Amino acid sequence: MQDEEGPVLFKFIVVLKGDPHDIQRLPDSFADYVTGDERPRSLHLREDDCGCYRWIVVVIYDARGKMYLHIGWEKFARYHRLEACFILLFSYFGDRDMSVKVFDETHCRRNFHGDSTEEDDD
Repeated sequence: MQDEEGPVLFKFIVVLKGDPHDIQRLPDSFADYVTGDERPRSLHLREDDCGCYRWIVVVIYDARGKMYLHIGWEKFARYHRLEACFILLFSYFGDRDMSVKVFDETHCRRNFHGDSTEEDDD
């Protein structure tokens, strides 16, 4: 699969449980893939099919090496009105760049680009 970012290097889904605004754990297989010799400090998220806006989300690791989306995730989640049971499809392009497709509780895709002109300089 090709995207404006280049080929997709890794894909995974996350089913939101509990409060979707809390930090979100990423799959161990993705953490193993992306960390290599150096753990990334942030990831750049954008809605799939919309390369014009990115959220910089800080990544943290616990004592066991588990990877989590942290600072910046809550703003992304609120903007996309994420709720428990939503499914997120992440595509990783390398160099910390990722796209996200959001599916609601009915498993229908939600599109957000064009909904707001708010920009984040954080």
